[in-house]
Amino acid sequence: MSMILFDSQAVTAALDEMSKAMHGPEVYLVGIHSGGADVADAIQNRLESTGITVLRGDLDIGFYRDDLDTIGPNPEVRPSVLPFDVAGKDIWLVDDVLYTGRTIRAAMDELFDYGRPASIRLAVLVDRGGRELPIAAMCAGLSHHAPDDCTVELVTDGAWTIEQRQVKSCDH
Repeated sequence: MSMILFDSQAVTAALDEMSKAMHGPEVYLVGIHSGGADVADAIQNRLESTGITVLRGDLDIGFYRDDLDTIGPNPEVRPSVLPFDVAGKDIWLVDDVLYTGRTIRAAMDELFDYGRPASIRLAVLVDRGGRELPIAAMCAGLSHHAPDDCTVELVTDGAWTIEQRQVKSCDH
């Protein structure tokens, strides 16, 4: 069963506010596949419409996950694309939903393999709480505390919405 937490109007307003937090003559955006890449694209469009130059990259953290041993033998991995040197740059790392912090930790590990940024700022469309690592977003468009037995997802088919879905707990 799924429930819409935030409709397209709320998502659009959140993306508008997030883009206002990112300023300067050049903004370096790195989206985390796949939802974070979609959010980074939306922010890029907003920033470029105001005349800001945006340099965009995408990370696929598949090989940097700390749960590779539990997700099966052949995880789906896409190539990461960083068409600029990250060394010395102020990077905005973008994801759709922030939960435990493990995805962000993996993304930072991969980002540092490309060089040493001056800083990494985290921007997320939704902060759902439930952190397991000391990671916090500098920019969160929306906030919703979700139970552990639910997922919170960005739905991009048609008008964007944020949905919460109940998942079955595993019996071991």
